[in-house]
Amino acid sequence: MIVNGTKEFDAPRETVWAVLDDPAQMAQIMPGVESFTITDERHWQAKVKIPLGLGGLKMTIDFEKLAETPPEFASLHAKGNGVGALMNMTTEFRLRADGERTTMDWSADVKIAGPVGSMGQRVLQPIINQQVGNVLSALEAQVQKAKAASS
Repeated sequence: MIVNGTKEFDAPRETVWAVLDDPAQMAQIMPGVESFTITDERHWQAKVKIPLGLGGLKMTIDFEKLAETPPEFASLHAKGNGVGALMNMTTEFRLRADGERTTMDWSADVKIAGPVGSMGQRVLQPIINQQVGNVLSALEAQVQKAKAASS
């Protein structure tokens, strides 16, 4: 399942990049993070409880930064394991500067296997869209906080 979109930020590209490039800040915007460990600058792990309808799916997600061209482009791979689901996700984003504003074009290729994955795209798409919306709203707040701190 591929999801993508564009997000506008009222902040300079370097500020948006600084938030997106910091695993600790990214952990704060991911839904359901219960613990977070940084292995090195390219690898980190989160234990999460992903909200799914009536309950939550506990999953350990290993992240690996695949490529980056600061402050413009980055690609990330996430592999998650949980009871009832395996997840593989590759995401990427591009940041375009427009003075004190930034435009982010993003995409994610999400694959979910196991009983949760068998629910099908029709059931999973609205859940994924809601989670993406939550992440983008939290990202906006984190960017504004970073912008205020740098002023």
